[in-house]
Amino acid sequence: MGQAISQDHAKPVSLKQVKIKDDFWNYYINLVRDVVVPYQWDAINDRVEGAERSGAVSNFKIAAGLEKGDFYGFVFQDTDVAKWLEAVAYLLETKRDEALEQVADEMIDIIGKAQQPDGYLNTYFTIKEPDKKWTNLTECHELYSAGHMIEAGVAYYRATGKRQLLDIVCRIADDIAVVFGDGPGQIAGYDGHQEVELALVKLYETTSNRKYLELSSYFIDKRGQLPNFFEEEADRRGRTTHWSNNKIHIKPEYFQAHVPVREQEAAVGHAVRVVYMLAGMADVARETGDESLLEACRRLWDNIASKQMYITGGIGSMAQGEAFSFDYDLPNDTVYSETCASIGLIFFAHRMLQLEPNSRYADVMERALFNTVIAGMSRDGKHFFYVNPLEVTPEVCEGKNKNFNHVKPVRQEWFGCACCPPNIARLLASLGEYLYSTKENTIYSHLYIGGEAELSLGATKVQLKQQSSMPWEGTARFEVSVEKPASFTLALRIPDWSSKAAVLVNGEAFAIEGNIVDGYAHIERIWTAGDIVELTLDMPILRVRSHPLVKQNAGKVALQRGPLVYCIEEADNGAQLQELLLPQDAELDLSFNDELIGGIQVIKADALRLQFEQWGSQLYRTNTEAALESAKVTFIPYYAWANRGQGEMAVWVKERF
Repeated sequence: MGQAISQDHAKPVSLKQVKIKDDFWNYYINLVRDVVVPYQWDAINDRVEGAERSGAVSNFKIAAGLEKGDFYGFVFQDTDVAKWLEAVAYLLETKRDEALEQVADEMIDIIGKAQQPDGYLNTYFTIKEPDKKWTNLTECHELYSAGHMIEAGVAYYRATGKRQLLDIVCRIADDIAVVFGDGPGQIAGYDGHQEVELALVKLYETTSNRKYLELSSYFIDKRGQLPNFFEEEADRRGRTTHWSNNKIHIKPEYFQAHVPVREQEAAVGHAVRVVYMLAGMADVARETGDESLLEACRRLWDNIASKQMYITGGIGSMAQGEAFSFDYDLPNDTVYSETCASIGLIFFAHRMLQLEPNSRYADVMERALFNTVIAGMSRDGKHFFYVNPLEVTPEVCEGKNKNFNHVKPVRQEWFGCACCPPNIARLLASLGEYLYSTKENTIYSHLYIGGEAELSLGATKVQLKQQSSMPWEGTARFEVSVEKPASFTLALRIPDWSSKAAVLVNGEAFAIEGNIVDGYAHIERIWTAGDIVELTLDMPILRVRSHPLVKQNAGKVALQRGPLVYCIEEADNGAQLQELLLPQDAELDLSFNDELIGGIQVIKADALRLQFEQWGSQLYRTNTEAALESAKVTFIPYYAWANRGQGEMAVWVKERF
């Protein structure tokens, strides 16, 4: 363990303390409640016609002895049920729903019956290979699956007070504590897919059983030690692989097991695993005060955010291994940018904000949320992106070029590997947790989303009512209510997309110059009931260019306004989007279209289109001149693309200097 850090960290706000009332976000939260969660329940019960079979619920019934049959799906199929239950828990925490709770309770009963006497719970190994449990942690995700069920158990207990699932997951964790460790007969290893680390910290916070925190620390500290655990494990089982008849070849970087976590300099390997690992590392650093672990978190955050992140908050540029590739390698068309990876990045950012409230974390959290995460789900809540490209040509990614097979031009109904849809559901259902945090005598406002919050600063109870016009306009209004005058600080994030901010307190200008700390405007005063704070953020249309080492974007520009990144679509601009050029001095006109995709602000400009007339059949020509014709170009928010059928799309557009 490293040097201790201050235990005086910021604390997140629970869902019970926040009620979101926001024109933009209530649509998505209600969509999760009314459409997504019921639809996903049908999907994991194999009741969605035309969608890929799930088998997730039937696997639990078979493992419980309630049905006959064979296991179906991926080795980690249980997590679809766990994430669905977690999303349900967050919905129940914000609004009771007896019918939904009864469905969840019945599912929990089945899960309890599927659990083995020693606490082990995994339907794949229970049904299919009971003699091989804990023999292939590299590939088979047993601890990952356990982690998701633990998160569900914690969330359901917090929402309902019911202990059944919490007791189930405590038995899971107790069994893991017996199986893993450095003692005789124990497994001195860790999972191929990180997740249990952050889940165990949640279980510790809920039960106060320090064994769970120590177990999380153990898994984090073991990763990357020599001799390599995955190599030794592979040797023990004859180097067989779960996925084929071939012999396994271990690439430690893929699993972030190439060096100990404190020595890692850059994000490498499977992107979701990286950010889940970092979320767990940040949790353990917070709870143990481990400075070296926090420093590793900072270092890897900087690498991701400054060298390996898309403008949309997407991460993981490479389809091979759903992985990071190398610094500044950010292709737009073959990109992976898995929805789950951006959700994991939000988890990581949220935890870093607890360790050190700094707007750089909240800026990325906002970027990923407003762009990649909600782009991952259609407006009807029944279609989803697993991969989030920044450039699409439909005929290319429909089988004509196998390098693009992972890219889909339209959202899909469901996936055999359906990690992303329930991940979107659980994040949006828990969105209230991400808005605020408190530290000592300060309330931090991280995201400008309307609603009410009841917060505590020591003995002082504070009620905040926020009205927000974002993402369309740059204003937020806070009404402060306290039982008696109280001195504290309200810290308002000044986003990286705004170069000018102004604050009024009870109608009078507050000088924020000199009062900005780590990107937050600190308003310290004695507050009384009815005090009003108004924040105005300049929200220009920004022309964004990439670092010169991002070769794929050389000579190109993207548009952003507020937290929203924009793109062009074939539906507005016709085909062959690569022919469009945006002049550097083109006027960018903003207008709100109530009729389009639920109501969006569009950006229009006079552009140019390359024209090559009478080309003929020659592949290459020398005596040709390109004509530039005037063209109108329309940009829409990236999150809204692919809601009007199939067509081309691009975020980055050629720029005319």
